Amino acid sequence: MSTTAEALAPEAQPARSGPDWAPRHLLALLAANVALALGAWLVRLADTGPVAAGFWRLTLALPVLVLLAAREPAEQRRMPRGVVALVLGAGVFFALDLAAWHFGIVRTKVGNASLFGNSGSLIVMVWGLATAHRAPRALEIGAVLFALVGAGLLMGGSLEISRTNLVGDLFCLLGGAFYAVYIIMLNGVRQGRGSYSLLAVSTTASAPTMLVVAVLLGEVVMPHDWTPLVALALSSQLIGQGFLIYSLRHFTPLIIGLALMAQPALAATVGWLAFGETLSAIDVVGMVLLAVALTMARASDRPAKG
Repeated sequence: MSTTAEALAPEAQPARSGPDWAPRHLLALLAANVALALGAWLVRLADTGPVAAGFWRLTLALPVLVLLAAREPAEQRRMPRGVVALVLGAGVFFALDLAAWHFGIVRTKVGNASLFGNSGSLIVMVWGLATAHRAPRALEIGAVLFALVGAGLLMGGSLEISRTNLVGDLFCLLGGAFYAVYIIMLNGVRQGRGSYSLLAVSTTASAPTMLVVAVLLGEVVMPHDWTPLVALALSSQLIGQGFLIYSLRHFTPLIIGLALMAQPALAATVGWLAFGETLSAIDVVGMVLLAVALTMARASDRPAKG
């Protein structure tokens, strides 16, 4: 959840087809997806609980986000009290997103976790269809159908392994739903405001929320080995999110969606190499269908011609 995600989560950034994109922008986009794909692996390596790992991911990255926010123009950092309250509330939902996703990561395949954790884009699209005063486009209908079939195949494969794996899928999907709420809450306040300023404010609510959830779950919070947690903060929160923020404005939603398809493939490869998680033919079909659905959801952001 994500995976691929924070306050103006990169995935929520308005993507543009700017004519000035250069190879460095494409390289940054691909590097971001590689970094984000490693998130589930690092959560499993941490010797804390999975939700506690998310708390440290945010907490270790927060000082850097604050410094980056301070470099943004003053007018982009200025927020009325109502906006601050909304961004903080969104931060709580982002914490619930991460908590549910991390809880699911240790209970299902890494590839499944990556796909379901990125389902927020599809859920936001469905929300937009439900509130729009127009008929759905063919691309949007296709995305929903592909997603339903793909998710069904993946969940069926998980259930064949154990009920625990299915529970993990469901928690990762719940994380995607929380992420969708987070994006919807921020949708009306992101215009004209700095991405890092929004990230810094929302993270001040996300980090303590995750700590509370971790304590309530009885997780180990203090690590003995800081390496996976520092790597998680650097890869997922700073490199992954930072490179996405840097690159997304230069590309169309379709290109972003195609790039994001690399995440579940990379995550599944990591799961195979690190944890011996093999994929059946049905799993592969389900992953492809769900990845295509997420790409179609991205592409549907393009305004209708008319």
